[in-house]
Amino acid sequence: MFADRLKIISQKIAAAAARRPFPCEQDVRLIAVSKTHPPESLLEALESGVTLFGENRVQEAKAKIAVLPSRCQWHFIGHLQRNKIRQALPLFELIHGVDSLAIAQDIDRIAAECGLFPKILLEVNVAGEETKFGFSPEFLVAQMKQLLQLRRVQIEGLMTIPPPAPNPEDSRRHFVTLKNLRDTLRTTFKLPLPELSMGMSDDFEVGIEEGATLVRIGTALFGERSGKTWRPSGSDSLDG
Repeated sequence: MFADRLKIISQKIAAAAARRPFPCEQDVRLIAVSKTHPPESLLEALESGVTLFGENRVQEAKAKIAVLPSRCQWHFIGHLQRNKIRQALPLFELIHGVDSLAIAQDIDRIAAECGLFPKILLEVNVAGEETKFGFSPEFLVAQMKQLLQLRRVQIEGLMTIPPPAPNPEDSRRHFVTLKNLRDTLRTTFKLPLPELSMGMSDDFEVGIEEGATLVRIGTALFGERSGKTWRPSGSDSLDG
């Protein structure tokens, strides 16, 4: 049952936070990655005490938000396409994975048109993978002044997705790199940057040990995904 899986994960989160060699600035928040899962599964999660969900398709999230209780909170955790920004901004309290200055500028412009002040995380490609989106650490430092000139966007912190690895320990160096980068940005630009989104089902404990404040857990909570986008009955398509 979901409640049993949640209990195990919650215990692991608490234990990992206790192992940190430095004080915890804030509690670790669990994002239940609900992409592809139907609203019935999210209702079960709600009944177990989970209120924060992560989606990576705007249309799928919009359909779920329409039928689920208003106490649900929503984070966008995928790559945000430019043509989806206007739809996404009113739906999500935090957008993970803003991976370029151009996307941040588009978000800022559209937010001004909509009267919004969106909160975002900047995605960092710490491993330099060619197949992944994100700022390189050096490029982010170089572009930070331009990012801070944006009037609407509120930069809350950083996120990363390390390369897939059979051993969670292989992710540790990438999480350390992200935390060190955050600390450098804090010092250089006098920013709080309270959030570090790092760690998923296979490596969230290592992420927490290295300072994660947000962990994105799907499979360990909901089970394996179908791989297909959830669609409400009667809908022909949900694109993006």
